[in-house]
Amino acid sequence: MPTELNGTQHPQIPWNKGKVIGQKRPLKLQEVWAIRIRLQLAQQIRELALFNLAIDSKLRGCDLVGLHVSDIAHGHTVMTAPSCSSKKLRGPSNLRSPGKTREALTTWIAHAKLKDDQFLFPSRKHALPHLSTWQYARVVERWVISIGLDPSAYGTHAMRRTKATLIYKRTKNLRAVQLLLGHSKLESTVHYLGIEVDDALDMAEQTEV
Repeated sequence: MPTELNGTQHPQIPWNKGKVIGQKRPLKLQEVWAIRIRLQLAQQIRELALFNLAIDSKLRGCDLVGLHVSDIAHGHTVMTAPSCSSKKLRGPSNLRSPGKTREALTTWIAHAKLKDDQFLFPSRKHALPHLSTWQYARVVERWVISIGLDPSAYGTHAMRRTKATLIYKRTKNLRAVQLLLGHSKLESTVHYLGIEVDDALDMAEQTEV
């Protein structure tokens, strides 16, 4: 407990006072589209490509910002199912690029005149080779604020969780979500989705073939 020179003690203020801690919320489907439409209307080519890829790839922030053009495209053609290695995963990640994401990425690569060996999202600061995780976090904060959400309840990991959560709500298939996220343990997927372990294991057994 801090003590002033006169001997008076004051309680130490916790680092997380007034902050929302714990797992960040995923976006709801209508919130995904609200952000996407705002970026389209504002002609934010770079951010639209980043947002769509963040949602569809389900990559961690550090892996997302570290992508090279060659990880997701051959020349000017964005692949439907690129295979890029994730720093925290064994083997290739389950990255998929639906039509709207491929279109946004193709437009961004052409607009920025990016070459295969360049980072997909170069930093606008000369000292950094690519968008940093801190810069990405600030971009995510701007996205959620733009549609009236509390930025303290969301973060870069919310982007990774969003599609997985939507898929689970639609299918109740834990095994599928586990594979999409690249989790080695089902318990990790359960934690991501915020459901009870016993219920999750029961559901998983029901979906086995």
